[in-house]
Amino acid sequence: MRPSLSTLLLASSLLLACKSAKEEPTPVAPAAPSAATVPAAEKPAPKTTRVGLVLSLGGRGDQSFNDSALRGLEEWAAGVKYEGGGYRDLTPEERRASLQGSLGEDLARRDSPVEPLGITPVILQSRVAEDYEPNLQLLSDQGVPLSLAAGFQLENAVEAAAKRDPEMHFLLVDSPLLSAQGEPYTLPNVRTVVFREEEGCYLVGALAGLATKTNKVGMVGGMEIPLVKRYEAGFRAGVAATNPKARVVANYTGGFTNFALGKQVGQDLLAKGSDVIFAAAGVDGLGAIQAVKEARDEGKIVYVLGVDSDPSHLAPKAVLSAVIKRVDLVVYEAVRDQVRGQFRGGTQTLGLKEGGIAYAPVRLDFPGKDEALRTLESLKAKIIAGEIQVPTHPSQLPGARPKP
Repeated sequence: MRPSLSTLLLASSLLLACKSAKEEPTPVAPAAPSAATVPAAEKPAPKTTRVGLVLSLGGRGDQSFNDSALRGLEEWAAGVKYEGGGYRDLTPEERRASLQGSLGEDLARRDSPVEPLGITPVILQSRVAEDYEPNLQLLSDQGVPLSLAAGFQLENAVEAAAKRDPEMHFLLVDSPLLSAQGEPYTLPNVRTVVFREEEGCYLVGALAGLATKTNKVGMVGGMEIPLVKRYEAGFRAGVAATNPKARVVANYTGGFTNFALGKQVGQDLLAKGSDVIFAAAGVDGLGAIQAVKEARDEGKIVYVLGVDSDPSHLAPKAVLSAVIKRVDLVVYEAVRDQVRGQFRGGTQTLGLKEGGIAYAPVRLDFPGKDEALRTLESLKAKIIAGEIQVPTHPSQLPGARPKP
């Protein structure tokens, strides 16, 4: 039996209430002194058996970005499952379900298998943004040779840690390194991965346009930043492609960690007639999913679309699909390269063509579903072929008003 949404959010809230030291017991040596007090000569020799992960705000249980990173490190690379405050070995059946649930049909197309790598995960939770850099420094001070940073918010912290410890390796997911002028650049010990999220958003937007009956579609966004604006741009373009009559209303919560606010915004969109809602706001998005779930339980024909991971298990009668960002696979491949001695810095950009972006299976029925799925696959093929250029900002949409 799967845990309820309220149980998951309670666990997440408890984690966020904790101080930013270790999130959970891990087989790591006692905490080292702060970075400022540890001379370089006294640092432990790097070992490939431990891999660190610093979670962004929202932490474990966000059913989205952080949980995807945890899945790639814990379940796929380490072959363990975290429950009850500790780890246990994943059963073969659980491992297959984890891989199939995320990769779906793409699993069979992979050239190399996703196998356990014999590593030990070291997970650090961050309560506030100021915790990011100390957490990364703690991993380096303890001789953890590869540190994974889950989220664009850690860009500055990764840059500082990588320059301070050039012999250590870092993976930064969802952001490039940026110079003082805001230009992307690289460091030899940092691998950065960014996604063309707008491509997946275009497809779920197209699905929303085909599924809506009120011609009113909502979006619950988190912070109004370029990353989330790419979500909005792709989503709006997809809706317009299949249903020019539909109106999209995007409301932003201003953050990613407020479940109650996300639920309130979702309820407001439903009250104003939206029958499909795109939840792109981390934990706030979970609140929007809950709002749609409750409306569905009351008999309303409404749907919700998720991001990053498939949230169908949270609201199986309400989740229509989701934009899948394969953070889990990116994390796994970085760990695999580290274990094999093949880790290299640089930047990767992943979209539909590379398999870094996908959309979750459409499990719910609605009128015209079969034709809708054929339309989605046709649009997907055109994006991969370059026949459709998906906008990356709402200002690029036809009829968009330029900002004053």
